[in-house]
Amino acid sequence: MEVVSMHQAKSHLSQLVKRAAAGEPVYIGAYGHVEAVLVSPSVLIRKPHKQIGLLAGKLTVPDDFDASLPDEVLASFEGDL
Repeated sequence: MEVVSMHQAKSHLSQLVKRAAAGEPVYIGAYGHVEAVLVSPSVLIRKPHKQIGLLAGKLTVPDDFDASLPDEVLASFEGDL
């Protein structure tokens, strides 16, 4: 594992970014001690797994779903009780 010095990193940032974008982690530090790692965003960003139709066929909507509510329920919403 090669550790790039801070001075080298400042001087050659564009080349280091290209290396990181190509998938190579670039270790940056001082005196051989790693203080930062430059990596491609694809390493850090994980796309959530989406499963379409997970509940298909398991839920039903009643025929009277959009029917008017009873008067006592409407009154409770309006604070008339």
